[in-house]
Amino acid sequence: MTLLIAFGSAYAQVIAPVDSVKADSLRNAAKARPTVDTLHKQYDFGDLVKAILHPHGRKDTVQKKPSGITVIPNIASNPSIGFQIGIKAVAGRKLGTDPTTLMSVAATSASITTKGILYFYINHNVYTNANRWNFQGNIVTAKTVTPDFGVGIGHDGGGDQGDQILNNAGRKAYVLHSVYYNIREKVYKEVSNGLFVGAGLSFDIRRSIEDRISTTPLTPNNIYSDRYGFNPGNYSANGLLFNLQYTTRDNLNRAYKGIYADVGIRANQTWIGSTKNAVQLVTDFRKYWSLSSRNPEHVIAFWNWGAYLLGGALPYLELPGTGRDPAFRSGRGYTVTYFKGTQYFYSEAEYRFPITRNKFISGVTFFNVQTANDDINIPLFKYWQPGGGVGLRILFNKATRTNLCLDYAFGKFGSKGFFLGLNEAF
Repeated sequence: MTLLIAFGSAYAQVIAPVDSVKADSLRNAAKARPTVDTLHKQYDFGDLVKAILHPHGRKDTVQKKPSGITVIPNIASNPSIGFQIGIKAVAGRKLGTDPTTLMSVAATSASITTKGILYFYINHNVYTNANRWNFQGNIVTAKTVTPDFGVGIGHDGGGDQGDQILNNAGRKAYVLHSVYYNIREKVYKEVSNGLFVGAGLSFDIRRSIEDRISTTPLTPNNIYSDRYGFNPGNYSANGLLFNLQYTTRDNLNRAYKGIYADVGIRANQTWIGSTKNAVQLVTDFRKYWSLSSRNPEHVIAFWNWGAYLLGGALPYLELPGTGRDPAFRSGRGYTVTYFKGTQYFYSEAEYRFPITRNKFISGVTFFNVQTANDDINIPLFKYWQPGGGVGLRILFNKATRTNLCLDYAFGKFGSKGFFLGLNEAF
């Protein structure tokens, strides 16, 4: 039985919609196939299963072909959600006759976690012939449990009692339960080789928000919502999306070289049902350097992700922060939204290296820093919080460079944990 560990969807279940088919881009995945000879020097999870079930079977002599529809367990684990179990169906095929056309994919999943999270989604990432158009979207409905540590970066910003609770310099843990719905659709048009422009809509609706642990109404969610005119129990954040994206990555799942850059504007508008107007700038930049032509798996990878409120007001649970990037993988070492603010900046560097000669086992070391403003007087970039760790990788599918990932990460305030997932964090 094939086992899938869905880390990205795991984070999404806590706070926001998931795109388990990596809606950020699949534009260069088709160019990433190693040669057949190189593939047959590698050993992956499928080879292990065959060796166990058919120990005297003949080795494959052809390159793996993408399957049509696969139904698999959806298992994940991290400190934010606990342990997740569910079922997932994935479909993929190429549309059109142009050989450069990237594969279109779709997925659906239903799951439950040990922390009481229920999650269901359907999403898609479709490329038309020759990649002229790309359609990305999802539908999500969920019962979520979100860890909450207030706003800011874990430093005392002064102020009155409400400011102190909202700033939460000591990182006291709150827990917010809610019901969450999301409908999102974006359309991209390729205007030059690797350069895409896109636009779309996103409807983020949250209902029945409540803190079932606190015995006082003075919680960060209530204080923030009262200050900015939001109902602390319900809101809608419905917005227009505009993106400019450029990519030269040789593979989406595990890049050896190339660049990925995306700049987007989100404009929440009351005329499409948003509780408040808001304009937000979101940036995502990634760069990969292979250190060896003989063993290209030796890679230095860099990632920067930021989100900045330009005007208006965002609901409390929509503030950018730890783990709020598109794949929900930032800030290993901390639970999701451990740090957050109206302005948020995150950077990470990682060294990836093979351990065994057949590339079945590899490893990573990583270090990250993040900074955020608070709601009082601490600006962005004044304080930074570090995180880091080490990890092992098991080659899950050599044809697509898919890895099974186990990371141990740690940060400040005694934060630490194991993070189980599929594919690299970025």
